[in-house]
Amino acid sequence: MRSSASPVKHSSIWSVWGVLRFILLVSDVSASEIDLAPARVQKHFGDMNTYMQMVAVDEEILTLRNAYIAEKIVGEKSIGDATHVAAATVAGADLIVSWNFKHIVHFEKIRLYNAVNTMFGYHAVDIRSPLEVIDYEEDV
Repeated sequence: MRSSASPVKHSSIWSVWGVLRFILLVSDVSASEIDLAPARVQKHFGDMNTYMQMVAVDEEILTLRNAYIAEKIVGEKSIGDATHVAAATVAGADLIVSWNFKHIVHFEKIRLYNAVNTMFGYHAVDIRSPLEVIDYEEDV
């Protein structure tokens, strides 16, 4: 997710994306997961199409993903999670927003992902839960 225009107050993650506060980077892996999601999630995702930039998983992303696995940040069973982080990193995302607290939004794992990113010459990526991205105040 790349940061964009100035902040506007919002009540949901969908509205955060919907006003161009962020550009939503979507990898092939994310798109495949959305295909399996409930219809309401697919609809919200489809509604955000104008704010999305697709990221094709390529050799550069796979190399970084494999480094995460080699460093045992996550195991082979979590290869999709490692691919999400690698795709966001290679695409230059400033922020990853995820509900996955076991493999992505986890204090120790965030440090490890970013250590590998640094070893490979990439910048650190901030990783947060949606609750940390939503603005709760009505007026500022």
